[in-house]
Amino acid sequence: MIEMLKVLALMNASREVIKVSCKDLGDRIGQSVQTASRRLKELEDQGLIERTITKDGQFVALTQKGIDMLYAEYSEYRKIFENANTIKLHCTVFSGLGEGSYYVSLEGYRKQFIEKLGIDPFPGTLNLRVAKEDMVIKKRLDTEEGIRIDGFKAENRTFGSAKAFKCKVNGLPAFIVIPQRTHYPGDVLEIISDKKLRSVLNLKDGDLVELEVIL
Repeated sequence: MIEMLKVLALMNASREVIKVSCKDLGDRIGQSVQTASRRLKELEDQGLIERTITKDGQFVALTQKGIDMLYAEYSEYRKIFENANTIKLHCTVFSGLGEGSYYVSLEGYRKQFIEKLGIDPFPGTLNLRVAKEDMVIKKRLDTEEGIRIDGFKAENRTFGSAKAFKCKVNGLPAFIVIPQRTHYPGDVLEIISDKKLRSVLNLKDGDLVELEVIL
């Protein structure tokens, strides 16, 4: 029923009276002429459209009730898609290998964090392990571009590129940094901020946090 209302609205029946044929409608919804005719009758019987049949054909317009039904459907889709650029992950705090402070403090990375992320990061990372049941959501980060952090050469070494995402850790703004090459398994995320997150959020190993990621 909603599908037929949508087709009629796309044909401008929500704004004016339009001339329609059951064959055309059937083609648009992938159904037979008989099914299209039956659907129109059902819409008319429920007061969702007004229909006039003359020797020149049938003329249709959506009623306010029909428009209201479509708008209610639109409102439901808004709830889905207006927040489609964020995901939520539930994570556990753990102590990392202690290399975060070294990498974050490297001038080649730090300069880009300042320029691209707008923060001069605390020299260290908050290490989070994503809950097993949330891994299917976390995989979206693999397909998103994020904010590119370029690799560079220094100290006779090559340091790889990474990508960053804005996020909130228990509501506090921060950034996820995902190195192109990482020494951690796929369920681990490293978080940087201009604050020492463990202290500000009073976190210890084993604590659960909610991570909201802006894609």
